Amino acid sequence: MKINGRARLFGDDINTDYIITSRRKRESLDPAVLRNFLFEEIDPHFAATIEPGDVIAAGKNFGCGSAMEVAVTAVRGAGIAAVLARSFARTYYRNAVNNGLYPLICDTSRIREGDRLSITADDRLRVENLSTGEVIEGEPLPPALLPILHAGGLVQYLRARR
Repeated sequence: MKINGRARLFGDDINTDYIITSRRKRESLDPAVLRNFLFEEIDPHFAATIEPGDVIAAGKNFGCGSAMEVAVTAVRGAGIAAVLARSFARTYYRNAVNNGLYPLICDTSRIREGDRLSITADDRLRVENLSTGEVIEGEPLPPALLPILHAGGLVQYLRARR
């Protein structure tokens, strides 16, 4: 898997209500609608600035808080294929995999807002910061999860195995 994109920077302990406030899931569960409210609690204008291929780069404990799956749905609906973080809340990590969002663990401390990244994630994780020339090695994805992610999520994976 290879992703090229622009880094969108967030800090530590980004909880699911920061990603998408729970009141929005009462309005719609459509990813195309939810994308408009992505990170609105942190920056009400953030969703309008997303470009195709953007990648979230965050600190530790990304996706903490509630287990609401809509926090992954909104990210995927915005066209974001991967989140780089120092660590993930366990439930968010699994929801990400199940929905085809790559949760990638690496040191994000030297990534800056807007840096251009080239990410390779299969049997190893390699993040090349094209803006600085730095290469970051991260934790490889567990081999058992790769087929699910490559299929686009758990439902697609199971459908293909019928």
